[in-house]
Parts: sequence; structure tokens; C-alpha cells
Amino acid sequence: MPNISKDAQLQTVITTFEMTPGTCQDLMDALTEAYEQFISKQAGFIAAGLHVNDAQTRIANYSQWERREDFQAMLRSDEMRERNRKINQLCRSFEPVMYDVVEAFS
Repeated sequence: MPNISKDAQLQTVITTFEMTPGTCQDLMDALTEAYEQFISKQAGFIAAGLHVNDAQTRIANYSQWERREDFQAMLRSDEMRERNRKINQLCRSFEPVMYDVVEAFS
């Protein structure tokens, strides 16, 4: 699981997906497969977590990467571009955003 620390030298990415309850499980399956078969094997990948809200209308994906460039290279790969086209059909919208951890609490 991700280690949240403001002193960590890594790139945090939070991606939110909006979908209907009817497509939530299909999207979770597609995201799980993407992580198991491709994303987790990419250079610079550290860890990720998938979170679903109670209404099954949103998925939040928290991931950590060694460098910003590693995440960008994964997104630009032919395989991920193809996967993202399929993922886009299962949801209303999704948006990956890069963040810096400025405070952490435990």
C-alpha cells in the first residue's frame, strides 16, 4: 500500500472516475486487470489503491511513482492508450492529477 509522507521523493497521482452503479464493477475489473497485467510492471511504479464510494458512482485511484516522467511514460504507451479508450467507455469521465504531499497525518 502507498506510504504517505511529505518527505518522500516520489510522484503522487490521484485519478477520479465517475460512472453509473451499473458499470462500477466492470470498471473495477478493467482497472484491476490494467494494474495486474501492465501498470504495476512499469518502470517507476511504487504502489496503488482503488477506492469505491458507497453509491458505486465514483472510483478514486491513488498511485505512487518514483518520478513524474515514469507515470507519463506509462500513460503514453500504446497499451495504456488502448486500455484508456476502453476505460473511457465504462465511465462518464476520469481525470488523473499529479499532486505533491505537503502534509501527512497518521
